[in-house]
Amino acid sequence: MTGDDEPAPAGEVSAATLLAYATAAVLLVGWFLYGWLVQRQGFVASVGESAGAGFALLLAVSVVGTVRRSRR
Repeated sequence: MTGDDEPAPAGEVSAATLLAYATAAVLLVGWFLYGWLVQRQGFVASVGESAGAGFALLLAVSVVGTVRRSRR
């Protein structure tokens, strides 16, 4: 195999991106705890709600990344 067939290495993840991921994780855990302990909606319901919010966030990040990549 030649070097031309290999994909380009991905760049390093910026500090702002890591901070955004950490903030999102803390907010999702907080959302879970709020639903479970404050609203008393049950453990499984709180897990499902926070997981749904996490998947929606991942979908939004994916769409934004696709749009940004298509503009290059």
